Amino acid sequence: MFSEILDRFDWNQTTDEINAKTATDVENALSKEILSVDDFMALISPAAEPYIEVMAHKSRQITLSRFGKTISMYIPMYVSNACTNACVYCGFNHANPITRVTLSLDQVRAECEAIRKLGPFENLLIVSGEFPALNGVDYLEKVLLTARPYFNNLTIEVMPMKQRDYERLINVGLNGVVCFQETYNRQNYNKYHPRGMKSIFDWRVNGFDRMGAAGLHKIGMGVLIGLEDWRTDVTMMARHLQYLRKNYWRTRYSINFPRLCPAEGGYIPSEIMTDRQLAQLTFAFRIFDHDVDISYSTREKPTFRANMMKLGVTSMSAGSKTEPGGYVSTPDALEQFEVSDHRSPTEVAREITSLGYEPVWKDWDKAFD
Repeated sequence: MFSEILDRFDWNQTTDEINAKTATDVENALSKEILSVDDFMALISPAAEPYIEVMAHKSRQITLSRFGKTISMYIPMYVSNACTNACVYCGFNHANPITRVTLSLDQVRAECEAIRKLGPFENLLIVSGEFPALNGVDYLEKVLLTARPYFNNLTIEVMPMKQRDYERLINVGLNGVVCFQETYNRQNYNKYHPRGMKSIFDWRVNGFDRMGAAGLHKIGMGVLIGLEDWRTDVTMMARHLQYLRKNYWRTRYSINFPRLCPAEGGYIPSEIMTDRQLAQLTFAFRIFDHDVDISYSTREKPTFRANMMKLGVTSMSAGSKTEPGGYVSTPDALEQFEVSDHRSPTEVAREITSLGYEPVWKDWDKAFD
């Protein structure tokens, strides 16, 4: 299990190693075709900031060679904001006095039909809070069966499960799972996750092993920028990705770097990542792992997404509603996070085309198995 691997690395020592990187370390990393995690640390270090244009060029060339001029399109569908966790940064926090909504299957069907009218999406991300009694595996199985006639590629972002539960959902059409570790800092993890199943660090971080063992087609991972030192957190994620590729090599992988937005609980991020730093991180990950899918959600502003699309990003959401039932009506339920790109899928696709790229609405079908 990865938790045993992670415990070999000291958080503070990793931070010191990153900050100690020099211009020579950065240049050595940029000269290589295959990078180690140590090289990755050089590319995200403060010493690499003067090299960001060089990194952007290399990231662009690698992305073009692996993905061509394509951007994979997806859209999230929130089915429940009921949650037993008390994550201090999240609008779905169990303690927040908000309207709780779990969609019925008829409402799920209506959401699917509304999404189909927005654009030719085939990649659907089903999102739910973590409340096993209301939105556990039994409920998710029914949701997948309801959504399957509308979409060819179904991914979930829900509570971590047992391996047999993932296998059960694969049998009804599940293709992928997205799960954010939020932070790899074991010592401070419970400061942000004081109660609920999410408070169990090992259960969450080892969930990726259970996903891989179940044979999922794709696994998405990420850390939440604004909790701990972002450079140290993404280094731990790079180690995790390297471990997963070695042990579950048949699976595809994607990464995301969501930056904290204001939440109902009023949490203030411990640090703010600038656009330039996010660009540096994106380039570093592309140079480190040529084949990983790098995704930007509608958290990011339109201009920034357009610029990064040409330099390393390969997947984007569009037209996102981050509250249950948001595509059919304007519900009373709180959004999980604030959307920055409010454009319609048609507008986003038009911009992608104008920049010489192709929006890809369908990149997977069960028939490909």
